Amino acid sequence: MKSDYPYRVRSGFVTFVGRPNVGKSTLVNSICGTKVSIVSNKPQTTRTRVRGVHHGDGVQIVFVDTPGIHKPVTALGERVNATALDSVNDVDVVCLLIDACKPFGRGDQWVADRIDIAQAFVVVNKIDKATPEQVLSQLQALSSLGAAEYFPVSAFSGKGVPELLTALRAKMPEGPQYYPPEMISDNEEAQWVAELVREQLLAVLKDELPYSVATRVTEWEWPRVRCEILVERESQKGMVIGKGGELLKKVGQKVRSQMKEGAYIELHVVVDKDWQQKPDRLERLGY
Repeated sequence: MKSDYPYRVRSGFVTFVGRPNVGKSTLVNSICGTKVSIVSNKPQTTRTRVRGVHHGDGVQIVFVDTPGIHKPVTALGERVNATALDSVNDVDVVCLLIDACKPFGRGDQWVADRIDIAQAFVVVNKIDKATPEQVLSQLQALSSLGAAEYFPVSAFSGKGVPELLTALRAKMPEGPQYYPPEMISDNEEAQWVAELVREQLLAVLKDELPYSVATRVTEWEWPRVRCEILVERESQKGMVIGKGGELLKKVGQKVRSQMKEGAYIELHVVVDKDWQQKPDRLERLGY
């Protein structure tokens, strides 16, 4: 990546990979000190690569948050997996995230087999929810992977994160400053607002409907922003709007509270049948 900020620092790229819902986005947000990726307790929240930037003491680390790797059942799922696996190439450190509260399973092993595990860091996340015995047992089980280093952390509470960050900083080679000091993410503002809308929909929608929803900003004439919400079935449209439009109104209020003061966001629900299976729709949505 060519930089407009060429002076030399210690700089590099770190990718977080793992199964869905292991806390990759929460950890990126914790390290960067602000919300870079949307978060949800629902798996497969992240669908694209998101970069967050950590600055400090002559070191710059670009963190790449990736979608959770899972068994795909749609064209969207296949693209999401490809995005995540492609992100392990040409980075300085790959971190494999594991849930401290769940036994290491075949899905975790599948991910581990697709990275250079001998050079990778294994990060056991959610230690705030696990017992000390669970954490110790998990670390003992994971030692057979032969990873370069192991770190128990809590992305939620921050415990163990400074130790992980210190180790990552030490691995960064001398290089250019890729981003200016004030830049925490390379997300485009319109893309970020669309993701905020999807985050709030994930919080209020139940069952499988959230995975049939996509969002995109179609008009940006500040302070007016128009965002489309795509669903796959006519029957889903009413679920997203809610009785008397209350659900959509609630989503809009939550999103507006995270935007610059004075913003006005319009939300429109559109039916695009089976969009997850259509390559042209996925391209248009940036997947």
